[in-house]
Amino acid sequence: MPLISKERLIIFTRFPETGTTKTRLIPLLGTKGAANLQRKMTEHILSRMMGLTASNDLTIEIRYDGGNEALMKQWLGSEFEYASQGDGDLGYRMQRAFDDAFKYGAAVAVIIGTDIPELTAVDITKAFTALKQKKMVLGPAKDGGYYLIGLQKNAFSPAVGKLFAGIKWGERDVLKKTIKIATDLGLSYSLLKEMDDIDRPEDIFIWERSQILGHRDVTPDGISVIIPALNEAHHIADTITSIGHGNNTEIIVVDGGSTDHTVSIAKTLGARVIQGSPPRSRQMNRGADAASKDILLFLHADTLLPENFNRHVLGVLMPPGVAAGAFELRIDSPVPSLRFIERIANWRSRCLKMPYGDQAIFMFSKVFHQMGGFSNIPIMEDFELIRRLQKIGDVVTLPVPVITSPRRWLIHGILKTTLINQLVVLSYFMGISPDSITRLYGRGKGISGKGR
Repeated sequence: MPLISKERLIIFTRFPETGTTKTRLIPLLGTKGAANLQRKMTEHILSRMMGLTASNDLTIEIRYDGGNEALMKQWLGSEFEYASQGDGDLGYRMQRAFDDAFKYGAAVAVIIGTDIPELTAVDITKAFTALKQKKMVLGPAKDGGYYLIGLQKNAFSPAVGKLFAGIKWGERDVLKKTIKIATDLGLSYSLLKEMDDIDRPEDIFIWERSQILGHRDVTPDGISVIIPALNEAHHIADTITSIGHGNNTEIIVVDGGSTDHTVSIAKTLGARVIQGSPPRSRQMNRGADAASKDILLFLHADTLLPENFNRHVLGVLMPPGVAAGAFELRIDSPVPSLRFIERIANWRSRCLKMPYGDQAIFMFSKVFHQMGGFSNIPIMEDFELIRRLQKIGDVVTLPVPVITSPRRWLIHGILKTTLINQLVVLSYFMGISPDSITRLYGRGKGISGKGR
């Protein structure tokens, strides 16, 4: 092994040979599927780490099991260092990797695997930063193990081998035992954030989630604001004006056949107008298909966005693990009882992670399309999509409100509208179809996202 940089990132992986990799996942994926997943996860983690090589002080080494160096270079390229993991259990292999790294000049070294798809270069940078102050750094996995371990050279001694000896790898107390050994050895340590790893069939959703939520190191190219509309001449001008122009924002009004001046007003104000027949779910899907920006924001035609909404949206969506976001709700009326409606809606959004359509739901276009968009149903399309999004990531409600029209509450009565909306949600959970709910309660009676 040649002389190496002061910082060394060591990636443990396996050559994706059918029948020998991800064996616990073979019952679910089959031998070829498990090997293919191993290949994809290795390529995924390497793509995320490539930015680190811009530093002259860091080298990436791939420690492989199976195959040989020629096959590994043919697969992953020659820009990395390669070494076989060698014999022994995982502990012996990690100890050997650290020993080699420090023997040939590294001051600090970090070992990771390839089964943490949400791990980023930022996390690795944090690990190396922690090693400037602490002797050891660990990345806790939610299954009780760890996905990352890093050591300083001056902390590595024969005694430190105890960190890797006598550990039953794969059990739920690996992290706990490692921390106890480190404490007994007098090693100071730092913990990174906890993450999910992929080891068992029930973990496969973690990979699927990472592929849907995607890589977010690149700044999005803008926001497409999609407004489904039908006879909204009294509101559409204020709504479009609240969005503004510039800031890489695209405004798309999807008109459902208005007979008033909605279309002409929208065009005059610079919005792109396309036709899309109701229900609202179909209109919003039509707008999403026509959108050109990386982020989609779905805005009701009687709702106003806050100033600098685009900065708020980016602030929510850029962190990893976030599936979607929305704004708090403010109703444009001084009626005191509507303050109660606002409080309930905002509590539901923050605590239950369940914002509704009148709160300007937004997400990456990639996420929206990979989730299949809004279901083609006449009602509850926002509710149904948010429930699916909750399964793949966090749904964040901003502490900044949109301002929405009070018309549905004032036309039908606050109490009546609220009761109807709760009956709609109850009916949905009872398994009554959206078509039947619409026939029972009617979309025009306050159940289009206002005050549910």
